[in-house]
Amino acid sequence: MIHSASLMGTAAALRSGQMDPVAYIDTLCAWIDTVDPQVHALLPEEDRRGRLQAEVAALQRRYPDPASRPPLYCIPVGIKDTFRVDGFPTRAGSRLPAELFAGEEASCVRALREAGACILGKTVTTEFAYFEPGETRNPHNLNHTPGGSSSGSVAAVAAGMCPLALGTQVIGSTIRPAAFCGIVGFKPTYGRIPIDGLVRCADSVEHVGYFTQSVADCSYVAPLLCRDWRGEDSVRVESLPVLGAPLSDGLYLAQASAEALAAFEEQLTLLKKAGYRIRRIPVLPDIEKINRQHMRMVFAEMARVHAPWFTRYEALYRPRTLAAIREGQTVSDEELRQEREGRARLREMIETLMKQAGIDLWVTPATPGPAPEGLDSTGSPLMNLPWTYAGLPAITVPAGLAANNLPLGLQCVGAAMADEQLLSWVAPMADILASRLQFLEDQA
Repeated sequence: MIHSASLMGTAAALRSGQMDPVAYIDTLCAWIDTVDPQVHALLPEEDRRGRLQAEVAALQRRYPDPASRPPLYCIPVGIKDTFRVDGFPTRAGSRLPAELFAGEEASCVRALREAGACILGKTVTTEFAYFEPGETRNPHNLNHTPGGSSSGSVAAVAAGMCPLALGTQVIGSTIRPAAFCGIVGFKPTYGRIPIDGLVRCADSVEHVGYFTQSVADCSYVAPLLCRDWRGEDSVRVESLPVLGAPLSDGLYLAQASAEALAAFEEQLTLLKKAGYRIRRIPVLPDIEKINRQHMRMVFAEMARVHAPWFTRYEALYRPRTLAAIREGQTVSDEELRQEREGRARLREMIETLMKQAGIDLWVTPATPGPAPEGLDSTGSPLMNLPWTYAGLPAITVPAGLAANNLPLGLQCVGAAMADEQLLSWVAPMADILASRLQFLEDQA
């Protein structure tokens, strides 16, 4: 079910006229008709092909001159069904009435439209971006989860149904599914992409992220979505970054499986052979406390988000979402204030440690292991949680294969507001890991 979908290559061909947009959409829709009945990444839509062809025709009329065509001219983008998109209902993976969530289109969606994109459609999400899964399957193996909560978006990109899709991350819902599905997932610094127009899960850690098949494609999109993005000329990459890796016997890495840790050590060895300096750092010794603080804050904010409609529609909520909201109702305003303050303390601690140890990026396993079998669980986000809580920019790149031939990813985390530097540094690292990954795939 895996299929190539180059964003930059397709965008260049569409803008220049080398590729006909209507023919491209027709071919893409034919592929979707073949693969999505098995993957279930997209929410059903009557005559998707006709609507997309009409959108493309309107873009052709608007931009007749190739020189004036915007960067995402006629590129179809998948949008997680927690974003409000004009012309589409928003249900956030729930059984509640869509009218409850009506409102103005998300500004990040508008930004994509202004860049020339067309909307492929809404993608499947877990219920209210929490842990109750949808129907989406992992394109690498349909018997395994794609991860959550941005399940449909990640599966759509991995299966080549679109070269770009929006997701969100409150715990690990961009980094984890991207790793499970063998693609690139990027979560910028907290607040770098506006979160208006969302059916939100937890404001204090609500991040907009997105998925592509390469770091180059990810970097191509970043200036279009991230506030105050600095161009390549402002990012100085004079030498290889110094990488910080958590201690192998620390409590943070103890959350990962033996298989994931072994793969991580192989990735570090590969990067070290390529000239990268790696320093093992004692970090996150209080990870259990951090995990608890983060989750209590998320539950509390979920309860407050859902307060206007929870009593009336309680019977329509699924069990795990229901339990999270009920626990959130037990969190006092004072406790919530303390948990929110913990975000800044953790960020300061991590960035101080980076400066003291002389490291530029953190590298860790992106997940505790490969995608779990079955669709009842979306997998653990614990490898992502502390970096999300601190609001730091993170990206995962394909980095290995598990024994069952499912993907494993490497998570790279930078300092706050150093997103530009993070992407510049990670690109060559991804190329090094890709060469090893190709070898493993050839051997599989």
